[in-house]
Amino acid sequence: MTMNIFRFLTLQGPRLGLDIEGERYDLSAVAPEFAEISDWLSLSDPVAAVHNSVPQVLAFPLRDATTLLAPLDVQEVWASGVTYLRSKVARVEESVGGGDFYDQVYEAERPELFFKATAHRVVGPGKAIRIRGDSAWNVPEPELALVLSSAGVIVGYTIGNDVSSRSIEGENPLYLPQAKVYDGSCALGPVIAVSENPQKPRTIQMTILRNGGTVFSGETSTAQMRRTTEDLANYLFRELTFSAGVFLLTGTGLVPPDDFSLRPGDVVRITIEGIGTLENFVS
Repeated sequence: MTMNIFRFLTLQGPRLGLDIEGERYDLSAVAPEFAEISDWLSLSDPVAAVHNSVPQVLAFPLRDATTLLAPLDVQEVWASGVTYLRSKVARVEESVGGGDFYDQVYEAERPELFFKATAHRVVGPGKAIRIRGDSAWNVPEPELALVLSSAGVIVGYTIGNDVSSRSIEGENPLYLPQAKVYDGSCALGPVIAVSENPQKPRTIQMTILRNGGTVFSGETSTAQMRRTTEDLANYLFRELTFSAGVFLLTGTGLVPPDDFSLRPGDVVRITIEGIGTLENFVS
C-alpha cells in the first residue's frame, strides 16, 4: 500500500493529510500524534502509527483541493555533499585551489555533512526559491531527502532542492555556509513517502524552464550514490539529537553545465520516482 503524508493549509492552520493510493484523508483528525510533523516524528514507531491509523482515517476524506505546504514544521534540514561522482567533479571544477578536499571526502569513510536550513527558510511546492544577490552563478540541486524520526530511523522520503551559489563556494571552501544557507535556499515536498524499508534506486529528473522553454533537462539515479542512506543517517546522529526529527538531503548527481545560472522567473521541476514532482519558481 502506497501512503504519502502531506501538510496542508486550512483556515484553522496547518494540518496533516494522508494520501492512500491517490485518495486523500485528514490524518490530523485521527489522533493528537498526527497534529504536526514533529508530533509524528517523535513517536517510537512513526511508520507503524501511520499503518495503524488507516481504519480510522478512512472516515475523514478530503474532497476539496488543498494548498500544500512544505512537509515540516520545526525540523532542521541538513545536507550531505560529494555523494555522487558528478557532484565531486562539479565541486572540483568550481573550486579555486580546493579541489583536493572534494577528492578526499568522496573517497573517505566519513561523509561531508552540513547544516542547510531552519524550517522558516524552507519553501514548499509552488513557492519561490531564491538566488543570492551577491552571486553570479547559482544552481538548483535536486536531491532525495531522508525523513528521520527523533530516534534516527528513516521513516520516509521527500524531494529536496538544495539551491546553491557555485561562485561563492568555488571562491573558497570555507564560504560553504554562505553559498548554502540563506532565506529561500531550500525547497521540500510535495509529500513524504512513508517507508522504512531499505532504499531502492529511484530515478531523479530535473527540468528548468525559462520564458516557457526548457533551458536544462537531465536525469540521474540514486543508484549512483557512493554512500548508503543508512550510513549518512547514522553519521548525522552520532553526536546530535533531534527531538522533533530531522530532514537530510543526500547529495546531487545532476548538475547543470558551467555556463548555466538561475535567473528570476525560472521554474524548476524536480521529479523523483515514487514520490512525485516538486515545482518552484525563482525570485
